[in-house]
Amino acid sequence: MDVSRSQPSKELASRLMEIYGRLAAEYGPQHWWPADDPFEVMVGAILTQSTAWTNVEKAIANLKRADALSADALYRLPLSELAILIRPSGYYNAKARKLKAFVTEFVENYEANLERLFAPDAETLRERLLAIYGVGEETADSIILYAAKKPIFVVDAYTKRVVARLGFTPVGYADIQAIFMDNLPLDERLFNEFHALFVSHGKDRCRKRPLCPCCLSALCRSCAEA
Repeated sequence: MDVSRSQPSKELASRLMEIYGRLAAEYGPQHWWPADDPFEVMVGAILTQSTAWTNVEKAIANLKRADALSADALYRLPLSELAILIRPSGYYNAKARKLKAFVTEFVENYEANLERLFAPDAETLRERLLAIYGVGEETADSIILYAAKKPIFVVDAYTKRVVARLGFTPVGYADIQAIFMDNLPLDERLFNEFHALFVSHGKDRCRKRPLCPCCLSALCRSCAEA
């Protein structure tokens, strides 16, 4: 199914909501993102790059035990010590630099104030986040959706895999994001649950080697062609 960003479709909107309904019935409420506060969400969004969430949880637990899970603490913490604490998340030296760059921006330009950071609209906030070293599209959008609670659709590897198998083309980040944002209400809670459901489905059934049939089989091109 080819989708143009400039042509919202009632038919497509209906199909997306059918996908959502089937996933929600299968997996239930996701309660994502698991974090105590928005700052922890932002840290987690950086640490989860190229790793499983279970590894992020271990790194965050280390930061908490070291009393280092705050903007001021991370700002003062030497890079080498930070790398050791976040080692379970993988690529820890690179992620330590990314986390340092983010926290430095947050402290020096926003006085570690979440209201100041999140004050702009989603588009402006996204531009500012993407300008920070180590923050890519998925990380920026995760911060916007889950920490700032602004409506933007997060696209990760699970989302790309599922929508490709469902028959949506093309499957680039911006195009997939536009499918949802151009055809569904700009609702932060809906985008939150929809993305989290894709993650659950990608882990549970729509794996690299899919476990068919599943709750989306009736809508899935790949399953029909199998």
